[in-house]
Amino acid sequence: MAQIGELLYKGIRTRRARAATSHTLVALAFLLTLPGVVSSQQAPTPELHPVDPYKISVSVSSVALHATVTNHNGSPVSGLGKGNFLVYEDDVLQPIEYFSHDDIPVTVGLVLDNSGSMHPNRDEVIAAGMAFARSSNPQDQMFVVNFNEYVSLGLPAGTPFTDQTAQLQVALARFHANGETALYDALALALGHLKLGNRDKKVLIVVSDGGDNASKYKLDQILTLAAQSDAIIYTVDIHVEDDLDRNPKALRRLAAATGGEDFVVESLPEVVPICERIAHDIRAQYTLDYSPTNSKQDGAYRAIMVKAKAHGHGSLSVLTRAGYYAPLQPKPAVPIAGIADNLP
Repeated sequence: MAQIGELLYKGIRTRRARAATSHTLVALAFLLTLPGVVSSQQAPTPELHPVDPYKISVSVSSVALHATVTNHNGSPVSGLGKGNFLVYEDDVLQPIEYFSHDDIPVTVGLVLDNSGSMHPNRDEVIAAGMAFARSSNPQDQMFVVNFNEYVSLGLPAGTPFTDQTAQLQVALARFHANGETALYDALALALGHLKLGNRDKKVLIVVSDGGDNASKYKLDQILTLAAQSDAIIYTVDIHVEDDLDRNPKALRRLAAATGGEDFVVESLPEVVPICERIAHDIRAQYTLDYSPTNSKQDGAYRAIMVKAKAHGHGSLSVLTRAGYYAPLQPKPAVPIAGIADNLP
């Protein structure tokens, strides 16, 4: 009788386990049909809230800034030292712990507007991309994002980045201007793709008129993503006549928020030298690291201001990112009871 009872008990446990497994599978299938739940075969959606610690350097407690210094004529200023800089976070002076003026390689994405309004500028956009590549550090990791109402990576599948100008030229040649404009969706993809790179400095070069009439994302969401990232965004605003969707203000906001610069192109021959200048500015930047005196992990936004002074240089301007989101203190894990815990 004892053996029969044991067999019956095992049978009950087996049926219950199978039933629990079945219920779990049904619940999982239901969850996957809900909005916002992404299957493993789809591209992940970038987070729109500050859940990841801001980090450029190894330590999550360290903030790294890449700064461009110019004089009153707008010309880059080189030869400055650590003592020429002052860094403020929320108006509080911060000690600079690391300083460098080396030409370090970057991970850089060329985000190119392929919408119909850009069709007359196709050759100039391709030439500008190649001019940037030839003026960059040979060890840069590059990729291309093409967009109209659709967004796609220009390099072949399985090739996330390249340092070969010939391969980049093939990616740029896929530029076929037609259709509407999904600029913000393209930026979301590009910001996510930057995270795959292993260079300390991350840069996006956006060539567009700033218009958007086809994106799922909104400008404020992209500005939040940019602020959460360590990317520097340079924008090249190509002035297209009779373009009702043109939005130069959006491009200016993207550049200003990330420490980049916005360039307005009134004449197409200007595009190539502008991209060459951007490449030069990136290679001539100063890097400053500091550990914030405010150690709170509250996810709050921290405003940054950097000043530079040097004898004989007059008034200097410093271009760097406007701020960052502090790390968010992780919540303690809550134990989840197993299925077997509910069985006798």
